[in-house]
Amino acid sequence: MPIKDNDISQDLELFVKESIAAGMPFAIHGGGSKDFYGNPVDAGPLDVTAHSGIVSYDPTELCITVRAGTPLNELESLLAEHQQVLPFEPPQYTDKATIGGAIATGISGPRRAYSGSVRDAILGVQIINGEGEIVNFGGQVMKNVAGYDLSRLIVRSLGTLGLILNVSIRVIPKPERDLSLSFEASQEDALAFFQDLRLKLLPVTATLWKDGKVYIRFSASEKILQSTQQKMASEHKLDEASVTDDFWQNIRDHKDDFFTLSDKPLWRLSLPPTSDNIVRINDPQLIEWGGAQRWVNSNAPANIIHSIASSRGGYATAFKRRQAGCAVFPVLEPNLLHLHRQLKRKMDPHNLFNPNRMYQGV
Repeated sequence: MPIKDNDISQDLELFVKESIAAGMPFAIHGGGSKDFYGNPVDAGPLDVTAHSGIVSYDPTELCITVRAGTPLNELESLLAEHQQVLPFEPPQYTDKATIGGAIATGISGPRRAYSGSVRDAILGVQIINGEGEIVNFGGQVMKNVAGYDLSRLIVRSLGTLGLILNVSIRVIPKPERDLSLSFEASQEDALAFFQDLRLKLLPVTATLWKDGKVYIRFSASEKILQSTQQKMASEHKLDEASVTDDFWQNIRDHKDDFFTLSDKPLWRLSLPPTSDNIVRINDPQLIEWGGAQRWVNSNAPANIIHSIASSRGGYATAFKRRQAGCAVFPVLEPNLLHLHRQLKRKMDPHNLFNPNRMYQGV
């Protein structure tokens, strides 16, 4: 295996037990590529990047079990050797991004709307719980679903419910070939196109709108892609310039100019895909997932952004470069916040793991 096989779970277990005895919380630190996401943690760091490597991998089972500190680029390289990929196409904001960080944040890439989210791909996890014990949830193959919901609960918990050691993930075959096309469209026309696209039996694996253009990626066999391109050309005036794989990687990893050239706060709006175009904001927008994920660089007050999202049945997250005093995540209803805090106390009774990373007391 090209990835080092390094199991330091017992060292980490001892560290957690010593932290319990000392009453000292800690900030779980992997590759650091997503340190900007969530609230800052006022505690010393616990570096888990040394806990890396493959636990088990049988390509015929379409499942891999890997240690949380394993770099994403190494994991994806191994899968590529067997013509397989992670279905949720996780972003790699830096080359130090780890699979543990991908699970903890639950952030997916362009393929998410068409192949499933991080939660959909999780089969099982091994964590160190709030009592310093190594426990397992779920299984290592797709037919084993015992404890599945608890495994999914760890996704997007930002490390607040336990220290992730190992994860078992569903993988999918790598498509035979990709075809990316683009054409000019207003935001309103793009959203209408995305809705119409949902009714067509086309092999879509990514959609995007920005700067007055629709971008779409299809993944299938050569024959199917030829037919798809002919169909698209008969309905739209396609750009002659080709859309490369680098384009989608730059979108996934936030290296596109939309993400790098602005100094305004970056907001992520999660909306029902049928939501209409946003006209109350004049700032640049980028739309993914057929309208379900929208990025906005804007200095608009936080209450305006949250109002726009909630009025459409969604929510907004202050993703990066947020304004001083602006909450990262939307304000929860009191009963829901109470449930979050109760869950935190149940799984982390000593309040050790990334305290307040999500909300106060969570």
